[in-house]
Amino acid sequence: MASDQESSVVEAVSGAQIIAEALVAQNVKYMFGIVGIPVIEVAIAAQAAGIKYIGMRNEQAACYAASAVGYLTGRPGVCLVVSGPGLINALSGMANSNMNCWPLIVLAGSSDTNQEIMGAFQEFPQVETCRLYSKFSARPSSLEAIPVVIEKAVRSSIYGRPGACYVDIPGDYVNKMVNRNDVRYTECCLPPPLSLADTSAVHKALSVLKNASQPLLIIGKGAAHSRAEKSIQQLVEQCGLPFLPTPMGKGVVADNHPNCVAAARSSALLHADVIVLLGARLNWILHFGLPPRFRADVKIIQVDICAEELGNNVRPAATLLGDIDAVTQQLLEHLSRTSWKHPANSNWWKNLRAKIRQNEENSKVLASQTSLPMNYYTVFYKIKELLPNNCIIVSEGANTMDIGRTVLQNYYPRHRLDAGTFGTMGVGLGFAIAAAMVTKEQNPEQKVICVEGDSAFGFSGMEVETICRYNLPIIIIVVNNNGIYSGFDEQSWKDMLEAGDPASIAPPLSLKPNARYEQVMTAFGGKGYFVRTPEELQSSLKSSLAEKNVPSLINVMIDPQSDRKKQEFHWLTRSNL
Repeated sequence: MASDQESSVVEAVSGAQIIAEALVAQNVKYMFGIVGIPVIEVAIAAQAAGIKYIGMRNEQAACYAASAVGYLTGRPGVCLVVSGPGLINALSGMANSNMNCWPLIVLAGSSDTNQEIMGAFQEFPQVETCRLYSKFSARPSSLEAIPVVIEKAVRSSIYGRPGACYVDIPGDYVNKMVNRNDVRYTECCLPPPLSLADTSAVHKALSVLKNASQPLLIIGKGAAHSRAEKSIQQLVEQCGLPFLPTPMGKGVVADNHPNCVAAARSSALLHADVIVLLGARLNWILHFGLPPRFRADVKIIQVDICAEELGNNVRPAATLLGDIDAVTQQLLEHLSRTSWKHPANSNWWKNLRAKIRQNEENSKVLASQTSLPMNYYTVFYKIKELLPNNCIIVSEGANTMDIGRTVLQNYYPRHRLDAGTFGTMGVGLGFAIAAAMVTKEQNPEQKVICVEGDSAFGFSGMEVETICRYNLPIIIIVVNNNGIYSGFDEQSWKDMLEAGDPASIAPPLSLKPNARYEQVMTAFGGKGYFVRTPEELQSSLKSSLAEKNVPSLINVMIDPQSDRKKQEFHWLTRSNL
């Protein structure tokens, strides 16, 4: 009799446990968020199931961090937020992830199912709202169906063009119990299928390329996400092709490779007659592929995983639909049957190398200036001298990001994170936290260098507490010019304040001069440095790099009127200021 009773005993499991177990089954390892009613138990269950939970200070930063994990690892991170305003704060991260084509799962609590349309606490049409910002948005119909919905969300986030997915969790689901045997558990989704380009399209693309007199490869972050670094480097070297990385395509082939023409970017884009786009889009970052930045008769060979992207803005001469790595290997296979190689002594290479030397010399002249306050180039060249080759560089800001991208080099793929396709400011500290969590697991000695403009730092400065709480190997460098694009020195600011109310007369671009951002770091137990000279900068960076478990922030004062060297073309600078 007792044995019959024992056999009838069933194991009950809560909604929070089901969610956590379903995420683990899909090989999800990181969760970032801010907890509150009704999702506290979800975070606790996730930790108990083996997922690393990182509590953030703002939902935007949490979502940025979760999306960066998706890019760095190929597996989506999870952003866990509360209902209503919590989810709305995360929408920026969802939109950024979708624009960047990075896998992400957002889980948000919502009002109880029996209180819908009654004006429940933080009630909001969350599933409908998230459809605008994601590839997939759904609420499980029952606790038993949660694993099926989570599997589809993870699968959707990594298949095809990656992106954000949303799963809605009603508050009454979290602690409700059901029979484990009734839950529809699912196995981990299969890896994304690799698609190949049509053979005839490969032949057409190679015919166009071989007839080029001034060819150029453009390597985008789609190539980095595809893990195409080995095949692309082989293509570059086997064919003797110059290449230009987009901002987050940097490092797919090392920036110091002799075929990298990043220092002659404008000239390479303007004069190339055939351009091969490897996981890069002809959007604003590449000036839409149109004159005056490109030749009117340029031939585009476009390689992309998304059919809808092919032909945007410029009609391509050849289209190769498929996984970047797989298609590059197709190209290499066909090229191996010939001995074609662009000659290293061509006029094209001679002109590019001359432009590279000229631009590098111009930058070095600016970097060698000894006047104080320092300019951008002095700061970045002094930083460059000390950075380890394998550090991950996170950067945001206006001139800070643009100039830093041209000076600070990347030698490995997926080692640069910045404002990206959406041009999103405020991503820096969230991205840095994600990168540090990943490197802490894979390479504990690796450093994350987060280079921020002072305005950009202000978007998520309180995440410094998160960095200190988790002892993350992050060095934040704030390049402080007292404003957005430009600011005032301290005396000019005081003189202006004496003239009247700052809300009426202070230029909208200005920020408080000489703000002591480093004290935010020291307030939470990290190391802070206030820097005015090149010697102080290098000394503080050396000390920060030597620290094992203490984050640091270096607040670098520069000339408020410092600017980029003169550009052949303006870079989104329509303002006359």
